[in-house]
Amino acid sequence: MLASQKISVIQPTSIHFGVGMIDNLGRIVRNAAGSKVLLVLDPNLQGVGLAEKITNPLDNEGITYEIFSHIDPEPGLKLADEGAEIAKKMGADCIVGVGGGSAMDVAKAISILVTNGGKAEDYLGLDKIKKPGLAKIMVPTTAGTGAEVTFTAVFINEETGSKGGMNGAPLYPDAALLDPALTLTLPPPVTAAPGIDALTHALEAYVSTQSHAVSDMYAREAMELISANLGQAFANGDNIEARSAMLLGSLLAGKALATAGVGLVHAMAYPLGGMFGIPHGLANAVLLPYVVDYNIIGNPAKFADIAVLLGNEIEGAGLREAAGSVVDAVWNLNHDVNIPTSLAALDIPVEKIPEMAEIALTVTRPVENNPRKPTLEEVIQIYETAMTGWD
Repeated sequence: MLASQKISVIQPTSIHFGVGMIDNLGRIVRNAAGSKVLLVLDPNLQGVGLAEKITNPLDNEGITYEIFSHIDPEPGLKLADEGAEIAKKMGADCIVGVGGGSAMDVAKAISILVTNGGKAEDYLGLDKIKKPGLAKIMVPTTAGTGAEVTFTAVFINEETGSKGGMNGAPLYPDAALLDPALTLTLPPPVTAAPGIDALTHALEAYVSTQSHAVSDMYAREAMELISANLGQAFANGDNIEARSAMLLGSLLAGKALATAGVGLVHAMAYPLGGMFGIPHGLANAVLLPYVVDYNIIGNPAKFADIAVLLGNEIEGAGLREAAGSVVDAVWNLNHDVNIPTSLAALDIPVEKIPEMAEIALTVTRPVENNPRKPTLEEVIQIYETAMTGWD
């Protein structure tokens, strides 16, 4: 099997992980030759007292900065354009993105817009970015997207209402700084959906048609860490061990998706965000058990592996039974962290399902990566099942 594989892995991001690591932010900026920083900051961080933890290390190093905190949960392309204009005017030489996936995606896009010119919409798609961006450093404050180590930035197109991504090697951050202490203030809902989002990244990368030994290594460790610790982090936000495990699991899941891609869950989640503003992580979490149920026959051996990684006892079970138990494992984990059980709970109108299904199938890379090749009718059926749920 290995003899027939061709594996390409790009890992340009230096990773700095540990409790208290945020104190090194100024030095990491200096190491990236940064002296004037545009700080792209999730606005929620200012309300919980985290902004000073980010700015103090910059002050200590004498680094000047401006804060750009006009970040929406599902950011539009114009936010990236707006941030790029600010970065140009101030003469920024480094972009620091702090927050969840939205803040980091905006920061990554700003970085490449400053050096490549044009508008954010010009770079939607694959490999349209020709020049390196400004130095960019990502500081995740949620355990979810893994955007600190990926080459993607996802946006809503305000003109069309569709959701799409910039994809290309210049979007890889130069450095990722992960401090579990920054996640201690996350409320349970912002622990839950991003956590299942990270699990989705790892699971879909593991069964992706593009998976290989390196991506599998990341995905397996990520699934073990997340499944064992998400409930504890949700139940007790001050559990620093669980928070640390979740942040590392999210990072590894990001590495897995960056090397093997994601699948149908993500494709089906895109219209939920683009059409109805459902946060990406929540959309993935609600859809995950339904798509897993559909996908199992596409790679039962790997789904049986996943069952073990998620803590199921499968001794004596046949392959199909073991693989099928993943659905229950995912469903139970969703239940433990209060993820809604249906699309109806998100107020998605049932009459929009055919349009959603058509849009989902245009998200070509995740659809191509999926272990089972879906038809339009099958995607409609998955949405219809998810609309009412299994309760």
